[in-house]
Amino acid sequence: MQRPKVAIGKELCRCKSVITLGVKPNFEDYTPEEQKLIREAEIIYYPTFFYAGLLRTMGKRIFPSYECYLYACDKIKQTTLFKLLDIPHPRTRIFYGPRQKRWILNYFSYPFIAKIPRGSSRGTGVFLIKNEKDLAAYNKMTHVAYIQEYLPIDRDIRVVIIKDRIVLAYWRIKKRGEFRCNLAQGATISFNAVPKPALDLALKTAKLCKLDNVGIDICFYKGRCYVLEANMKYGLKAFALAGINYEKMLAEMVEKGIL
Repeated sequence: MQRPKVAIGKELCRCKSVITLGVKPNFEDYTPEEQKLIREAEIIYYPTFFYAGLLRTMGKRIFPSYECYLYACDKIKQTTLFKLLDIPHPRTRIFYGPRQKRWILNYFSYPFIAKIPRGSSRGTGVFLIKNEKDLAAYNKMTHVAYIQEYLPIDRDIRVVIIKDRIVLAYWRIKKRGEFRCNLAQGATISFNAVPKPALDLALKTAKLCKLDNVGIDICFYKGRCYVLEANMKYGLKAFALAGINYEKMLAEMVEKGIL
């Protein structure tokens, strides 16, 4: 008898072959039948950050991977992971507390990029530091300073990977006068051909980092590819513009046994 396929998050609620239970932080709030479904499920889809580690400890197969939750919205962990795995990444250093922050200008010259290291997305919490005033204002925002070299590019590439396949890749072109390539900051989308080295690097990065549902941001600078960051909460605007029904695509991947 085939074991049930269960989801906790709502992303597959329209997929007929998956039973979506919703998120209940008190496990006993699930009915005895629902608890049995979770324990006996072949796979748990979208387990949420709360349940991902717990289910992994049980030896339960989950999607997205535990690493997708572990490294989501944490630039410090991502940067360290990229360095450990020798993935090309812009020069970046972390400075903890006021004492270490005094060393920033020993390693970086203006202009450079400063980011809120955890929890920021959509280009918020990313700053172009051009002078001492900018740096002082940034340092007041965060105890931990995440400082990165500034690469003067006018576009970057978003490569969305689900499991081990690219489902969408596109350019994000900066708005005039803006230093960020985020769509939320006015960037535009182009579906012009994405160079193969960028696609190959995105696939390699996702595989090495064990990220099976991710948007990898990549840029070219002086003839070299760099991974900027991994986004586990990527936007869906580009899918709509490309004529792809994201929910339907996910459901089809489940039905075909890809997920």
